[in-house]
Amino acid sequence: MTDSSTGAGAAYGDRDPDALARRAGERANPDRDQHFLVDDRVLDRIPAYLPDDADVSHLLEIGGGAGALTDRLLAVAAADASAGSADLDADDSDADRTAGRLSVIERDGTFADFLREEFATAVDDGLLDVIEGDALDVDLPPFTACVANLPYGVSSEIAFRLLPEGKPLVLMFQAEFAERMVASAGESEYGRLSVSAQHYAAVEIVERVPKEAFDPQPAVESAVVRCTPRDPDYEVGDEAFFLRFVKALFTQRRKTVRNAIRNTGHISGLDDPEAVVDAAGEELLRQRPGDLDPSSFAALAELARDHGSPTEV
Repeated sequence: MTDSSTGAGAAYGDRDPDALARRAGERANPDRDQHFLVDDRVLDRIPAYLPDDADVSHLLEIGGGAGALTDRLLAVAAADASAGSADLDADDSDADRTAGRLSVIERDGTFADFLREEFATAVDDGLLDVIEGDALDVDLPPFTACVANLPYGVSSEIAFRLLPEGKPLVLMFQAEFAERMVASAGESEYGRLSVSAQHYAAVEIVERVPKEAFDPQPAVESAVVRCTPRDPDYEVGDEAFFLRFVKALFTQRRKTVRNAIRNTGHISGLDDPEAVVDAAGEELLRQRPGDLDPSSFAALAELARDHGSPTEV
């Protein structure tokens, strides 16, 4: 059975995930980092976690698989397209659609072909575009928001490809990874990931998802994270250096900040880490990297840029 309805919202949003997997003719392969989300209740909730004011005119999904989440996102895209069409003047009825579109990146050729077949009407209507390829390599299409059940093995790399885009994100991660993303200074989970993610967005866990919601079941629990883009409450003169400096200090998370700066010049690119230590306040130097909030890291990174003669790495 393929999508043969021409209705906008009604054509999408209620496909059974198990039936989709059967029609696809191929099971998810955990050896290829494939775990299909099959719990209808979770699937129905995920698109609603986008911020209320999110622009959904061009959604992006990474890892479409057999299309269960794709189906739900098409319902959002179709509704947006329908609302956009209603706003057009009669003279503009033949204009190219600028609202209501979903792009899906899928690296598995079998599933990419299935998505095009299953949602053939959406493809023909210009509502769906299936991009076959690795999300780490292909050019990302222009998008206004991303909703995805990411392949866990490369979730960090994909997340940090998406976060600098400054768009709303609703992403499924391993629960442990999600907890590190949202952790605050002083907490055991707090680290480089926390500072880097929170540099780009306000991040929050909006739902915890048990392994039973997937087929095949992963070995770990999962969590849905909402990333709402915002400007940080601090300024950095060189973002690449800031992120590299944070990475360097967290390789010495059990050391004091003083020793972490001294020991990681080869990572941060500081030619004169001792000058940074001399310029920093004693109270700051006595702390450990895990005790510094993002704004403190930013201030220290600016001090390092001013006094440590950083070079490109």
